Amino acid sequence: MGTDTVARTLAQASAILFDFDGPLCDVFAGLPAPQVARQLAQLAAPPDSVLSAKLADTDDPLEVLRLTHATDTALGLQIEQALTAAEIEAVAVAGDPTPGAVAALEAAQTAGRRVAVVSNNSSDCVHAFLARHSLTKHVHEVVGRPLHRPDLMKPDPHSLIRAADQLGTATTQCVLIGDSVTDIEAAHAAGSTAIGYANKPHKLRAFADARAEAITEHMQTIADAMQAPRSR
Repeated sequence: MGTDTVARTLAQASAILFDFDGPLCDVFAGLPAPQVARQLAQLAAPPDSVLSAKLADTDDPLEVLRLTHATDTALGLQIEQALTAAEIEAVAVAGDPTPGAVAALEAAQTAGRRVAVVSNNSSDCVHAFLARHSLTKHVHEVVGRPLHRPDLMKPDPHSLIRAADQLGTATTQCVLIGDSVTDIEAAHAAGSTAIGYANKPHKLRAFADARAEAITEHMQTIADAMQAPRSR
């Protein structure tokens, strides 16, 4: 799908929701996700536990949180705190924003769109990254991982519904830009549209199969498309 399709999708929305990890930032570029996942797994359970065996099968810190919380709520809260701390550490060494991300945020602001970041990462790490790169002024709301409720992370539509409410608009007037199938699923569950950011080649087919309204391989395309006249 080209710029025209992206532009048509954006033209229908009064609010632009950006997923964080991928579209705006490579969160674990400097502090690798598998390393964080291993550290959380070691904190979560002794080596011979059933939970430890489950955790050994994932290198995703968010999945460690999901599994731990589902097994033991109190332990899940401990892992949640540790994950948030690791995310804040990670975004401090993550490097620059995703190429084209700043231009996309600026274009959304210039076009008069309401903007929110909707992430499964903690709101604390999102705020830290935005502040570090002087991007806070481009974002009206940040909706991060639901506190103490990892079960409400995307693909659950909870965060999109909350973002729309905070932006003062309907979910049907929102478009989510995300780099995972769960983003597409969450957007559709909320009644929103979705643009898949295919930062890896295999995601092109995955997003098409998930029926994303538009797909782009470059965040700069979002900025360019935002400059197209809005349909009335």
